[in-house]
Amino acid sequence: MPRNTKFNERPAARKPPAGPSQRQLRAGEVVRHALVEILRDEDIADPALAGVSVTLTEVRVSPDLKHALCFIEPLGGERAAEVTAGLNRCARFLRGRLGHTIELRFTPELKFVHDESFAEAQRMERLFHDPKVAQDLEPDDGT
Repeated sequence: MPRNTKFNERPAARKPPAGPSQRQLRAGEVVRHALVEILRDEDIADPALAGVSVTLTEVRVSPDLKHALCFIEPLGGERAAEVTAGLNRCARFLRGRLGHTIELRFTPELKFVHDESFAEAQRMERLFHDPKVAQDLEPDDGT
């Protein structure tokens, strides 16, 4: 009697997911929305943040939900390094306020970094409008 190889085979090794899980994405959005409200409502006493509007573009949460990487862009993109440093100095204060706002088992440690995607998008836009590149993007007449 032949053995059923389907049940005797070793299970295939599971590959790690290619990107963040649904849980990480959901937690990141919860943290992002809560931080936006906190930054809007609280008066933060850091001179680097005085009178600066900050856009919180994305929050990436670690798989264990204990660390959050927060991508920011100051309005106008000016003084980005100074604003990022100011937010990192206030990270413990913001984490404390965040803990009262969100309902997660752990309040993640916050780290703020400048979001370079806006500058990269502008650079690519300039490249597409460069005459040398634009001629390659135009369709050929086929003659």
